[in-house]
Amino acid sequence: MAKSDGSAFFKRTSLFWIVTVTLSVGYFTLIVFAPETIPYHYLGAFGTFCRYLVDNYADLMYKGWWATVAIHLYEAYVALKMCSKKGINDTTTRCLWFGQTFLFGFASLGLLLKYDPERPKQH
Repeated sequence: MAKSDGSAFFKRTSLFWIVTVTLSVGYFTLIVFAPETIPYHYLGAFGTFCRYLVDNYADLMYKGWWATVAIHLYEAYVALKMCSKKGINDTTTRCLWFGQTFLFGFASLGLLLKYDPERPKQH
């Protein structure tokens, strides 16, 4: 439970974003590191497109995967900075924001950006 002063404010991102980002990044990871495990023929036009990317742009996909990791890491760093700016100084809560933002990106960071510790909560 969050402290009343807002120093431990944390809000979990929605289940929709958790599932969407997990499946998307998971699929991207498979395409980059284990493309032979994907049954492209069952995925129709999307599978054909993915197979084309694997066959013709594997190096670019690999670099894109690492760019995705770097972007998520940067977003997590921004989340820590926003925690400081918004007075969230509880270590556990800051770690939760960092981890959630690293895993789910802007779906998490957006919640933190919207948080206004100055505005009283409506009940």
